[in-house]
Amino acid sequence: MRARLQSVYPWLGPVGVAFLILLAGYIALRQFAPQRAPLAAVFLVGAIFTGIWLAVRVLWRLARYATWGLRNRLLVTYLFIAVVPILLIAGLAIIAGNLLTSQLATYLETSELDRRVDVLQSAADSIAQTAPAARPALIERMIELFYRQRYPGIEVLVRDFQPRPSGGGSASRNLIRYPGDVVWPEPIDGWNPIHGVLQRSGRFYMWCYNKTPSGDITITAPLTGEVLAGLVPDLGSVGFFESQTNRAQSNGTTARRLPEAVNRFDREIQGLAFIPTSDWDKPGRLTRGTLSIQSRISAVWSAVFNHKADTVQDVVQGLLIAGVIVFFIVEVISLIIGTTMTRTITGAVHRLYDGTQRVIEGDFSHRIQVTGTDQLAELSVSFNTMTENLEKLLVVAKEKERLQSEIEIAREVQSQLYPRVVPRTRRLNVTAICHPARIVSGDYYDYELIRDSQIALAIGDVAGKGISAALLMATLQSSLRTQLQAWLEVAAAATSGTASGAGTGTLIPTVSTSQLVSRLNNQLHSYTSPEKYATFLLGVYDEPSGSFTYTNAGHLPPVLVRDGAGSRLDVNGTVVGAFPFSVYGESRVDLRSGDLLVCFTDGVTEPENEYGEMFGEDRLVDLIVRNAHRSETEIIDIVLESVHQWTASEELQDDMTMLLARRL
Repeated sequence: MRARLQSVYPWLGPVGVAFLILLAGYIALRQFAPQRAPLAAVFLVGAIFTGIWLAVRVLWRLARYATWGLRNRLLVTYLFIAVVPILLIAGLAIIAGNLLTSQLATYLETSELDRRVDVLQSAADSIAQTAPAARPALIERMIELFYRQRYPGIEVLVRDFQPRPSGGGSASRNLIRYPGDVVWPEPIDGWNPIHGVLQRSGRFYMWCYNKTPSGDITITAPLTGEVLAGLVPDLGSVGFFESQTNRAQSNGTTARRLPEAVNRFDREIQGLAFIPTSDWDKPGRLTRGTLSIQSRISAVWSAVFNHKADTVQDVVQGLLIAGVIVFFIVEVISLIIGTTMTRTITGAVHRLYDGTQRVIEGDFSHRIQVTGTDQLAELSVSFNTMTENLEKLLVVAKEKERLQSEIEIAREVQSQLYPRVVPRTRRLNVTAICHPARIVSGDYYDYELIRDSQIALAIGDVAGKGISAALLMATLQSSLRTQLQAWLEVAAAATSGTASGAGTGTLIPTVSTSQLVSRLNNQLHSYTSPEKYATFLLGVYDEPSGSFTYTNAGHLPPVLVRDGAGSRLDVNGTVVGAFPFSVYGESRVDLRSGDLLVCFTDGVTEPENEYGEMFGEDRLVDLIVRNAHRSETEIIDIVLESVHQWTASEELQDDMTMLLARRL
């Protein structure tokens, strides 16, 4: 239950909770405390306002929830930018059409009524222009020929006042009535010439009042329901009543029935027109009469487009109907095109969404179906290309991971190739270090104890970096160890023979660094590719004599620091592994107490700074000389730190290897 309330609360919010409380309070007060009506009214007002707020909040959340999907969002968008304006325009057109039709019906009735009143005025003008003696005959002949049928119940009253001879009393009055057998009251004094609608004794008339030089003319025609309905035939039910009292025409307004509907859309319309109405008993006073029209749309437009009177009206009506049909067809076609385009867009987006979900799950082999040649199709193609590239990248990543693990194994194997234990002698300290630029290194250093009084020192730099350089470094180390082992076996055999046959004059063989390097060169050249080579330095330190015999095969000259000055040793030949005919020599230097011998690779001297300037051998020699009094480990740390500061980069540009030997 609590979980359900927690799920409902985001929809209600504080205002929704307040609405529920106010509504419950209102219901409780109405049911159990009717005497507290004012308090219940307060609760009701609060519930109304909070309820409106809650309704807006819920509708907004429903709209957001409903428009999460692209299809619903597009439908809502089309609804606001297309359907709603069309509905508004259609509604406005319907309202305007109804108002226009109502006004047309009113205009048809009032204009015909005015025209008939004007005809009565013309009749009065004709009578006024006729001589008094000829007026009775004119009136009878004119009414019988022109007015009886169109103006049922027409009445004419002509008054002519003839003055008596001078001194003879009041003027005589001559009356002409039509019809003669009808007697109706004469107009009272105070009327000015007027025509329009007249109210007399509760009935309405079309009338005109005109004055002559010697009298006046009054013509009236009853405005009955039949007359009103006949103003515009077949228009519908027409009535006339006084606005102030809503008193209807006594003859009734339903002489004509409402026309039958042509179709289900043929709506009934109402029309009203306010017409100034004269009061017979009050000359000069005008009241407001109301002309009421009840008709249908078809009847009004049939009266407007009078096919019998003008054949052009058929063409106009046909064009109007054709325009409506064309508009409807265009709307249907637009709806079909819009629906098709919407399905295309939403289908493409749905496929993209499904594809992204598959990719999230790790299925990079999924491909989206591409349809069409538009931008969405190009987007689908781009997605397929992306997943294809991701699939390839995964393969590459797995292969890279495998290679990385193999390289890690190679690093561990290579770390085992470096000497683990520094040989100990009474007069020589040896320290070496190698910092690879990559996981594995192409630099090589080694030291090996030869008998108890000699130490072999070696350092090399294989051309290149990475796995290939590391493999050649391993080959170089293996060949050197093999050559040294072979020499030790020969030396052991010679020593054994000398001991058993003393006095034979057999000498113990000495290590020849030049011969070892030459054999090493031939082996590397024979078992490696021609482009593989290495710089190499091999030296043998003799403990009793303190001499250091060495062969430098193209390696950087070691630095000998003695008495605060540094000097460089010789180079005795070219690199190993490049040429089978290379010849190597030997050099010898006697190490004194305190002498420091420093061997290094080009990874120490050739790193460049941001201006392209190398660290250089001179800078290295100067650095070593200034710090020669320090321990070998401190000297190595100082040199490496100086190179890092020179390059201003944590990434090494090349393998950095140093081997230091100090004579005690």
